[in-house]
Amino acid sequence: MGFDVKGKVCLVTGANRGIGKAIVESLIAHGASKVYAAVRKPSSADELVKAHPGNVVAIECDVSKPATIDAAAIKASDVQLVVNNAGIFKAAEPFSEQMFKNYDDEVRTNVFGLLHMARAFGPVLKHNGGGAFAQLNSVGSLRSFPPFMSYCATKAAAYSFTQALREMWAEQGTQVLSVHPGPIKTDMGSDAGLDDIAEPASLVGEGLVAALKTGDFHLFPDTMAKQFGAAYENFATKIVTAKLMG
Repeated sequence: MGFDVKGKVCLVTGANRGIGKAIVESLIAHGASKVYAAVRKPSSADELVKAHPGNVVAIECDVSKPATIDAAAIKASDVQLVVNNAGIFKAAEPFSEQMFKNYDDEVRTNVFGLLHMARAFGPVLKHNGGGAFAQLNSVGSLRSFPPFMSYCATKAAAYSFTQALREMWAEQGTQVLSVHPGPIKTDMGSDAGLDDIAEPASLVGEGLVAALKTGDFHLFPDTMAKQFGAAYENFATKIVTAKLMG
């Protein structure tokens, strides 16, 4: 199975900046016919819409608010690729009261957001021939880091759900891709204090297009991520993507 973005209708959540914006730009560069920039405030995607007239359409979609996701699924009923990129990171001292509050917020966006996106758009993708669904996870889904442990926990949960989606949607012909970036030059990366080692967001956009085309389940796009991927490959092949049941 492989998915070529050329001529396809795509949707990217959190598309107005950072990795989401880079993904939109890569999709357009590789021939996507239309990209829905699914953002909390459509005006925040004005720059993208102006840069790609006729190819980028801004629509409201806040992944922490299921009603906006359901509405977006109706508006983007022609979509063939969904990229769930939107996520939040909130730093806090481990075991502080703020960490517990942050974890609630991160779960609502990073975990429940994925589930609501999958529930709303899975049937749309099936109706349109199967298509593909890409979930932005993290190297933090494989290895926790104490300063970011609440964020890592949510990404580990999201990765687990992504694995389940891969099996669930195989029958309807929907390709699923789990993306695991390391430190990337974004506002989130800056908030995490990773500017010194961060790499360009374009690595994620270009890597996503390539991984979809080759039918991969995992994408480790940057230098640190590739180190994780190389170490994880044996387990991933023999356990995660192996057919163990049925």
